[in-house]
Parts: sequence; structure tokens; C-alpha cells
Amino acid sequence: MGRVEGKVAFITGAARGQGRSHALRLAQEGADIIAVDLCGQVNSVRYPLATPEDLAQTVKDVEALDRRIVAVEADVRDFGALKAAVEDGVAQLGRLDIVSANAGIAGFGSAEELTDEEWGDMLDINLTGVWHTAKAAIPHLRAGGNGGSIILTSSTAGLMGMENLAHYIAAKHGVVGLMRALALELAPDMIRVNSVHPTSVDTDMIHNSATYKLFAPDIENPTREQIGERFQALNALPIKWVDAVDISNAVLFLASDEARYITGVTLPVDAGSTTK
Repeated sequence: MGRVEGKVAFITGAARGQGRSHALRLAQEGADIIAVDLCGQVNSVRYPLATPEDLAQTVKDVEALDRRIVAVEADVRDFGALKAAVEDGVAQLGRLDIVSANAGIAGFGSAEELTDEEWGDMLDINLTGVWHTAKAAIPHLRAGGNGGSIILTSSTAGLMGMENLAHYIAAKHGVVGLMRALALELAPDMIRVNSVHPTSVDTDMIHNSATYKLFAPDIENPTREQIGERFQALNALPIKWVDAVDISNAVLFLASDEARYITGVTLPVDAGSTTK
């Protein structure tokens, strides 16, 4: 028996990166998956976002584990689309037990230089989108009568301050407040709500030219190896970044019965960066 055998997980931002990793890790432990991703570009984001082909690969990878998956292209900013995706997934898979509100974007700029579009997109996706995800899922979790687990993806930036990330930090701190409110509201139904707080993760969100230039403005064309030294300086442990599966293992733990009495917790997977 897997640690989430027979359960169904709803995951946003599932086409690649952490979202795909979460889908595969939960599927390895017996869960079926409802996978959602925008599969398109956001104008204010300076690096390429996931594509329909990426989401199709997630489907193939989950099915290769002999688990069922319902995949939908939907924008977390669109509550109606998310609600329809969850309803379709539950209709096909029969239940809902786990929610991973993972979809998010990154961006950089000083608070005084950020545009209204950059601020708005960040808050709409990284905070309102998380609320939409929970709101769409809660009726199905309650209807199942078996409790459940909602895991919100925040960041080390949800626990501390950083420069040139005001919109990202505001959104990720907001996720913590939302998590704490939901944990109390849903506790009577044995629905647990927690947040995970990764340090830099080895995904396309950090491995792109825009991020590299922010961390290495003194290097004309910084490489992965050069940028790694600067990312390592953020962490207490001598590593450059964690792997997506490290976050997935935390999500799996919080989703499983091993964490059956854990709710309202901020769980860092941060290589000690928030202790520095």
C-alpha cells in the first residue's frame, strides 16, 4: 500500500517543475491526479512558462505509473475554469482528498520600479490563484466526509524579507495568512491546511536569463555554474538549490496520514536559509 493509496490529488501548475514532481511523487504512492496548468504565457513574466506539450508529458509520466490522471488547461485567476476542472476531475475519479496549490510565477524589480501589471499579475496568480484553488476544492473535500489535506506552496520569501521582490514577498506572505485562516475554518471537517516554503529549486523558474542577470549583473552571460555560487550563498547548507522532489516529499508527508494531526504549519524546505 502506498502512503496515499486510493486518494485523489488536485494539483495546479502541474505541467512541469514542482507541480509535475508533486504529481509523480503522489502517483508513486498510489494517488490519482487532477492536473491543471495555464499552459500559456503571462505578459509580465520574463521567462517562458509551461506549454501544452509539458502538460501532456505529465499525463504520460503519471500514466506510466499506472495511475489515472485528468489534465485540464486552466488559469488559476479564473475561478470558474478551476471550479469546472475540479468538478470534471471528481466526476471521473470519484473523490478528492489532497490539494496542492502550487501554481505560481516569479518576477523581480524594486518596489518603486514595479509596474501595475507586474504587481497585479503576481498577486492574482500567487495569492488569489491559491485562494481560488482552495475555494474550488473545499466543497468536494467536505462532501467526501473523510477529511483531507490542503498544501499551499509559499516560499522562504513568505517567511522573510528580500530585496527586489516586493510583489512576490507580499503574495507569499499572504499565502501564509490564508493558510492559517483556512486551517481554522476547515478543522471541524478534519481538513488540514499547511504551507511549504522552498528555498531556490532546480527548475525553470530560476534557470532562465532574467534570473541569472539579477543575481549576476556583473557577468555578461552568466552560466549555470557561475550563478550556482551565488545561489549557494542564500543557504546555510553548502548546496546551490534543492531538487523539486525534495519539495514533493514534504507535500507527500503533509498529504499522508503520517501528518494526520498537523495543521496550520509553515514547513520550510530551505537548506537552512531562513535561519541565516
